[in-house]
Amino acid sequence: MPFVSAWKAIEQAEPEFADRVRRLFDAGRHKTIATLRADGSPRISGIECEFADGDLRFGSMTGARKGADLQRNPRFALHGPTFHAEQGKESEWPGEAKIAGRAVPTSPVATDEPEQQPDGEMFVADITEVVITGLNAEATRLVVESWTPGRGLRRVERD
Repeated sequence: MPFVSAWKAIEQAEPEFADRVRRLFDAGRHKTIATLRADGSPRISGIECEFADGDLRFGSMTGARKGADLQRNPRFALHGPTFHAEQGKESEWPGEAKIAGRAVPTSPVATDEPEQQPDGEMFVADITEVVITGLNAEATRLVVESWTPGRGLRRVERD
């Protein structure tokens, strides 16, 4: 089994990288999650997530296919909101972030008001990889920064 980490481990190991990932994820409400169907084929779904109490959390409505997928096979890939680089302003593009790991079922965060109690399933992420893809300062090369618990942070530039 690969190394896994809670979000707080990334914040502690690489605070600047974790801050950039979080800003990219928080730049928009809607993300995309990839899960595995019962037959092993991929499924992508829209999802919302939050960073709270040192964890990355996300949910699934009761009866939703993504929740069933995650209960059966917890592996996931989560892609943050996507924004396109504006032509002529490519160096201003913030890039995009992705997180992969395993979804661990957890209890929803309790509220004082029962009518506001979330319906559905809640998961926390055991993270196996975090990636930021962007451009260098001159916007001439692709930059891929990736972090794994076993390897740490790595940066690769490509033409």
